[in-house]
Amino acid sequence: MFGTAPPYGLIAPTFRFPALAVRAARAQVGGDREPLLAALVAARLIVGATSASLPLRVRSARATAARRWVARLTLPGPARAAFLRVAQATAGDDRAALAAASGALIDAVASALDPRARAELDALYSLLSTRSSL
Repeated sequence: MFGTAPPYGLIAPTFRFPALAVRAARAQVGGDREPLLAALVAARLIVGATSASLPLRVRSARATAARRWVARLTLPGPARAAFLRVAQATAGDDRAALAAASGALIDAVASALDPRARAELDALYSLLSTRSSL
């Protein structure tokens, strides 16, 4: 009975960045937490931008909201600039710009990442680098 899902059941959603979320949650406030949270939000924006289900209008609204959100955080300059590049790139259709922006973000927060969180972001970057179009 418990081995099969009912035909009307929903597929359980998966969260793609558990190690990054755990690393951000355990980081010290005023230290690595803010850059890690920005990286988590950026990763989620990137996943939304690569999904065919989100129209450009929605991606643009999400990018605008993310830029407003990051304006309230205390971030090092390189991390802030990289996050804003990611947000801008997710509002468009240029996968090369999105890959470059995500690479810059990974570099900007690299010192705060543990190996598992870094692997999650690297996998996302690899996904962006191998596909040619959104």
